[in-house]
Amino acid sequence: MSETQPTRVLCVFGTRPDAVKMAPVVLALLRSPQDFTVRVVVTGQHREQLDQVLRVFELKPDHDLAIMTHGQTLAQITTRALDGLDADLKAHPADICLAQGDTTTTFVAGLAAFYHKVPFGHVEAGLRTHNLYDPFPEEMNRRLASELATWHFAPTEPARDNLLAEGIPAERVYVTGNTSIDALRSVSERAFTFDDPALNAIVAGDRRLILVTAHRRENWGEPMANIGRAVARLAEEFTDCEIVVAMHLNPIVRDTLRPLLEGVPRVSLIEPPDYVPFVKMMQRSALILTDSGGVQEEAPALGVPILVLRQTTERPEGVAAGTSKLIGTDVEVIVREARALLTDPHLHAQMARAVNPYGDGSSAGRIVQVLKDYRNSMKMEEGGLA
Repeated sequence: MSETQPTRVLCVFGTRPDAVKMAPVVLALLRSPQDFTVRVVVTGQHREQLDQVLRVFELKPDHDLAIMTHGQTLAQITTRALDGLDADLKAHPADICLAQGDTTTTFVAGLAAFYHKVPFGHVEAGLRTHNLYDPFPEEMNRRLASELATWHFAPTEPARDNLLAEGIPAERVYVTGNTSIDALRSVSERAFTFDDPALNAIVAGDRRLILVTAHRRENWGEPMANIGRAVARLAEEFTDCEIVVAMHLNPIVRDTLRPLLEGVPRVSLIEPPDYVPFVKMMQRSALILTDSGGVQEEAPALGVPILVLRQTTERPEGVAAGTSKLIGTDVEVIVREARALLTDPHLHAQMARAVNPYGDGSSAGRIVQVLKDYRNSMKMEEGGLA
């Protein structure tokens, strides 16, 4: 790293959540061109969902590995991404590599950086369920990324505590908040009209909206079917509600939910919405049922109660704060917990008003400041001042 040249930062992401959470970091780095040059490489682990987020934040990748193929396995994602990132680092040496979260792309970015002896920064570090196979493969991806990281940007104090308990030196862990809140705040005030007239009518109407998202591997099969059965029951019981189910692109999810929900009155099955309309639907919702990790962070910032359709969560801060409740996938439990929130205004208000534990919208700036401090320390060493 030359004292007179900007520090070369490689930012890697591959899925829609990666892009949402890395976009504020990339944009913050770009605002300091005297300190950093930024190279964005996407693996394309997701395709359409990734591309639309890039458009929202007006980011154009310098290189797209385009690894996605139909029916790809975890091993194929891993090896293709590693080959592509290895070649990119050979052609375009970096001083720092950054990736976020728990995707296979993130773990591979850390491994590729290690092979090239490039310091690796892990954004959203320290999340744990302490169950290696739940969620799968994300829990192991997180742990492996931690072993490879130089900087651990933990979103919360409990995430920091997880890292310290695993032996990570305290001076390498930084509590920054979660960059998802940065991204959410940047788009939540944008004016928006839905292209689909039916969906626009639902959002503009006077019925309460229940938003449902489900896709995780550990919920494939009977757990996913239970989610569908519970949603059908809620639609029948609460005729003053509209239920919007954002269908994941994975055919395993679709083939389970469609037979159970297609044609059910007041249930709309929609294609995966782009990031901005999804934020607008969250804002409009009275209740969200989800197995998503990111939604557990975003909904509290919008004052929307969440029922988490999982057995474990790597985001216990929301449960502790009272913004979300972990309920699993049993039909009777889902219906009972949703009914309680839909019929008890005090309980609903209690969850909606709970303090969001995931950040204040300034996380990216904190991360960039850590990297500026590192750059300055390197300049001092090169100048013989250290």
